[in-house]
Amino acid sequence: MSAGRILVVDDEPQIRRILRTTLTGANYEVDDAKTGEEALRKIRDYRPDLVLLDINMPGIGGLATCRAIRADPNVAIVMLTVHNTEGAKVEALDAGADDFVTKPFSTPELLARIRAVLRRVPMSQSAPTKIRVGSLVIDFGARSISRGATSVHLTPKELDLLRHLTQHPNEAISHRELLQAVWGPDYGDQVDYLRVFIKSLRKKIEVNPDDPRYITTEPWIGYRFNGTPEVVQPSS
Repeated sequence: MSAGRILVVDDEPQIRRILRTTLTGANYEVDDAKTGEEALRKIRDYRPDLVLLDINMPGIGGLATCRAIRADPNVAIVMLTVHNTEGAKVEALDAGADDFVTKPFSTPELLARIRAVLRRVPMSQSAPTKIRVGSLVIDFGARSISRGATSVHLTPKELDLLRHLTQHPNEAISHRELLQAVWGPDYGDQVDYLRVFIKSLRKKIEVNPDDPRYITTEPWIGYRFNGTPEVVQPSS
């Protein structure tokens, strides 16, 4: 039984061959594309579960391709980047990526990231689909955050991260708990990795991300969601 369908998008033939061999060996179905334009054409027919997308490509480029793919919320996206900076990683998340992997990467690291992205955290049947905190409305069903007339969409991992935070309001939640609840047991000590996702989420949720009101840092511990969520009842 297939572990899932993956589309590899990279302009380097050697990278595509290596990734095809690696992923096929891990029981994934694999197709590939050498440009963003080709990837967008193939997505319509191949219907991948996940796209491995190089950030530096000729043509429309990785970030623009990522934004176009993100129009389909059911396709997961992992960006491949040679830039190991927080800014480059946040840029990938801003474009709609679910995760990022820095080149060069090891096979175990890549496979762990793919498993984590494809892992879906089930929502409890008792969990509300929409909550309000101050002027902020979080719609978990629509995967969006709105403040007045402004609305932004969340990636699946941002959604899972925010859900876990809001389910424990006004509590300091450890880095390890957040990582393992959202990304799974392979994670736990990657504090820098979590920091990138928190920074991306703050850009969507906070009026001033540099002086956050809702998601604050608990030094040496983790993060806290401030406020008391109110359930928004569906309109009849």
